[in-house]
Amino acid sequence: MMPGINNLNTYTAPEGIAANTDFSVRVRSVNGEWKDLFPYKVKVDMHNVREASMVYFDFSGTVEVEVTKNAGNVDSVVIRPLYYEIQYKQDGNKITFILDKPRKISLEVNGDRFHNLHIFAGALEENVPHPEAANVLYLKPGIHRPQELLRAISTINPITGRVPDVMYFAPGLHYIEELVLNIPSGKTVYIAGGAVVVGSMVCNSVQDVTIRGKGVIYLMNYERFSSFRGFRIIFSKNIHIEGITLIDPPHYSIFIGQSENITIKDFKAFSCTGWSDGIDCMSSSNIYIEDVFMRNSDDCIAIYGRRWEFNGDSRNIKVRNSVLWADVAHPMLIGTHGDYYNEGNVIENISFENIDILEHHEPQYNYKGCMAINAGDKNTIRNVRYENIRVEQFEDGRLIDLRVVKNPDYNPAPGNRIENIVFKNVSYNGTGEYPSLIEGYDSERIVKGVTFENLRINGKKINNEQEGNISIGKYAEDVVFK
Repeated sequence: MMPGINNLNTYTAPEGIAANTDFSVRVRSVNGEWKDLFPYKVKVDMHNVREASMVYFDFSGTVEVEVTKNAGNVDSVVIRPLYYEIQYKQDGNKITFILDKPRKISLEVNGDRFHNLHIFAGALEENVPHPEAANVLYLKPGIHRPQELLRAISTINPITGRVPDVMYFAPGLHYIEELVLNIPSGKTVYIAGGAVVVGSMVCNSVQDVTIRGKGVIYLMNYERFSSFRGFRIIFSKNIHIEGITLIDPPHYSIFIGQSENITIKDFKAFSCTGWSDGIDCMSSSNIYIEDVFMRNSDDCIAIYGRRWEFNGDSRNIKVRNSVLWADVAHPMLIGTHGDYYNEGNVIENISFENIDILEHHEPQYNYKGCMAINAGDKNTIRNVRYENIRVEQFEDGRLIDLRVVKNPDYNPAPGNRIENIVFKNVSYNGTGEYPSLIEGYDSERIVKGVTFENLRINGKKINNEQEGNISIGKYAEDVVFK
């Protein structure tokens, strides 16, 4: 594709998908024809479930976006993350702005964060599988039975003489019978833009699987399947997820248990029920998460040791270039669960880089913290780095929570220790937060080695704990401000 050329892909949602008519949205290449976008209804915030909107498209070059609020007056407009500094023009109820790079943004009218418009402006795909290629199983809209799918993707095509290794969901509405698709090793599931798949993707004891595309996995109104996750990756390795949007999973968006070499890119998710975390990693290593937008009614990103049948340490996990919105609980959490039966787990070499936090709302004392490390279950947590983190005004919580704990809800035993934690170029713009906490459990189970380098609150550089509204307990050592 020639650099500088304007290209624009928009997608029509299939009949039967719930729309939200709060906003009308259209997009065009500069001086091109306007194209209408379908406004998906997405439910948010389990405290008081409300209906927000989401649109998506892909482009290169430059595009103009036009948003019209269909009822009521527009007294104020905010486009977040604020860090992007997106300028807009307003004419009555109509807002227009220009994008020259992919962005995942929230447009909020009159200060309303719960009936807002999420706009996912993505990059154009590369190396898209052709639906008529010999190695592709092309699935038309309809009901797909898991066993028939697995037989089809494992059987030699009598015409081509090849076994399909790409399962291609075409635009349209697809129902997976019983809502679960177990994906074999070595296969690619491609969900095209405009395709909506009602079902859960499972990688169980497999390797070399890719799930990608610009389509949507849609689990709205399937609350009765309370244990369903959008994606479940367990006892697996070399798994790649890219480009998908997930709407309303009853449980986790992506659940990773005792797996390794997992890549998640350009993933977007909304959830609004209890325990509907975003991406949870349990006893897993070598995880790379980039360019995700998570709006969840529980932890957006959580990293643990042992839990349930998944056992082992967690290490080498990187999250970068992402937007996190926790309507409930933590945007980022490390350490609650571990192998308390034995000597705990080691959770180490974790980094969060270039992250925008748009909300943190948690009234319960034990679950506050935009950046939280809660070492329980004899866990040792070490070598964690937060760099270039921008936190906007949040509703209820604290900025930082570093504690060795014995949480009465989850921990039969306290954690072991927290050590070597770095906060570099972290900023918070807001007021009314609870004090940040840094504290160990006792003289043997401590927090040691916490470095703040260029911590800023409301633009002011923080030089000590008093300026930063940070409470440091007596079992914390070597807390340094640079």
